[in-house]
Amino acid sequence: MSELLITSPSNPRLKDVVALRKRRRRDELGLTLIEGYDELRLAVDAGVVPRQLLYCPELASAGAEVAQLVRESGERGAQIARLNRAAFEKIAYREGADGIVAVAALAGTALDDVATEDDSLILLAEGVEKPGNLGAMLRTADAAGVDAVVSADPVTDWGNPNVVRASKGTVFAVPVATAPTAETLAWLRARGVRLVAATPDTRTSYTDVDLTGAVAIAVGTEKEGLTGSVLDAADERVAIPMSGTANSLNVATSAAILLYEAVRQRR
Repeated sequence: MSELLITSPSNPRLKDVVALRKRRRRDELGLTLIEGYDELRLAVDAGVVPRQLLYCPELASAGAEVAQLVRESGERGAQIARLNRAAFEKIAYREGADGIVAVAALAGTALDDVATEDDSLILLAEGVEKPGNLGAMLRTADAAGVDAVVSADPVTDWGNPNVVRASKGTVFAVPVATAPTAETLAWLRARGVRLVAATPDTRTSYTDVDLTGAVAIAVGTEKEGLTGSVLDAADERVAIPMSGTANSLNVATSAAILLYEAVRQRR
């Protein structure tokens, strides 16, 4: 396996990598960044083949594991580049870098390509703006065995490096799609998927609703919640009881509660 050696932080290859921090560039090229051994290991295990893999042995705390991942990626066709510390710090976008960054194809598929079954469990996240929340929901979706996560009218994108990071790489393991809200609602209706909307403006507890069968659980932004179009289209509106002074829960926390109630009922 041949590899490049890059020692200058001004190397043009590194500038191309850094440019992928911008959404416009990610959308133009259909590429994103994966930083961190754990995230990249999960992505590769999920079938991702990096286009490029850049690593710094000096920063690789999990040296043997990183070396193995570098070999695997090179054998699958990734371009490998070994960087010194100064060069790697040019492309690292998080604190405590562990010496490995990959360039890979964006996660996501067309909504019509998302398969649904009679017992599909889908998470619909409408307008979620914070990458950390979207990433956290993906981790929960992966753990709960959710069949797909749909981002409707999104503010952030699946390729945002902070989504990838917060998801611990599960954005590449869970089927994900993006679509306008209206298209998403039509897609659910056409496939006979019931829509359960989370909102504080109901007296129906989430534990009192049937979450078995083909169901999509919808959550919205923390500030505004779900739009009227989703609430109007919902087969059920459910609330998570709250006894404190706050008027809302973190959206990723709400999604986790609702998804695991669905898991409990299905078991």
